[in-house]
Amino acid sequence: MRNDQKASIDYNELKQTSSGNKGIDILHEIGKTLTSTLDLKEVLSIIMQKISELLRTSNWSLLLIDEERHELFFEIAVGENSDKLKNMRLAIGEGIAGWVAMTGEALLIPDVNKDPRFTTKMDDVTNFKTQSVICVPLRSKGRVLGVVELINKLEDTQFSADDLHILTILTDYAAIAIENAKYLQRVQELTIKDDLTSLYNSRYLYLMLESEMGRSKRYGLHFSMIFLDLDHFKLVNDRYGHLIGSEVLKETAEVIRMELRKPDVPIRYGGDEFVVLLPETDKKGAYKVASRMRELLNNHTFLRQEGLGIKLTASFGVSSYPEDADNTLDLVRLSDQAMYRIKETTRDGIAMAG
Repeated sequence: MRNDQKASIDYNELKQTSSGNKGIDILHEIGKTLTSTLDLKEVLSIIMQKISELLRTSNWSLLLIDEERHELFFEIAVGENSDKLKNMRLAIGEGIAGWVAMTGEALLIPDVNKDPRFTTKMDDVTNFKTQSVICVPLRSKGRVLGVVELINKLEDTQFSADDLHILTILTDYAAIAIENAKYLQRVQELTIKDDLTSLYNSRYLYLMLESEMGRSKRYGLHFSMIFLDLDHFKLVNDRYGHLIGSEVLKETAEVIRMELRKPDVPIRYGGDEFVVLLPETDKKGAYKVASRMRELLNNHTFLRQEGLGIKLTASFGVSSYPEDADNTLDLVRLSDQAMYRIKETTRDGIAMAG
């Protein structure tokens, strides 16, 4: 747990609830979990299991906010037919969970059929019958990260104000876990991401090369890489200045991403040099990718909105495992050499290793 974060836990208040010392024991278990692992899914799973154990509920879920799409998605869902919720989403404001995410207010609803905020959308998918709900926002630094929702207390009893209070206390831990995980992810990204383009950097290149080379050898797969260098990029810096040059590099990264599949790895190698790793791609396939990338760059006008209309080409080199090399250093060296054969002759072209 980071020193600058503290859960707003009042042990004395929890002790006075109907769950008594059991709640304190569970809090201690959760606290140990937070300090023993940095794996977000593991921490959240344990926290939610303990919440379910303490509050005795049939179905429960943790939904997080997708800020780009303004929706809630199921990070964890447990209970009858909960596997059917994996790809379901709720708009912010939709249903009880969406309302809690939108307002940041907790809800205790003894009978959902009497509440206009309830939607049957999830019940229709799972064939489950929701009767009562408690739903609490996950907050951190005044911002709602998601919600925890418990459905139908066991033994046909109803959720109580005590239950709502306990859930509110325990969700503080889940919020800490999420913030810690995001903080760690950001720190990790700083070591492997290029600040300017947000592509991976050369440090990550060699980590990925070792991993992918090992995987390709183990399973008998092809593996390729493309090395590319922008042609006459120095003229852009000389004419427009380095700030404009930086913007051109950022746009180049966006053009490169357009041509890639999800498993492909785009990397800024340094300066105006870029590398693309292509898992499970043979030499012929890598050449096709490089050809489409070259065409995209040739047809792209950089900084059009700024009124500059800069045009650029690039020189490409392609190498593959196992056709050209059986180790990472040779794979990089050969694609780099192929690229320089183009750079030192025609430019705006593609050369294959070997």
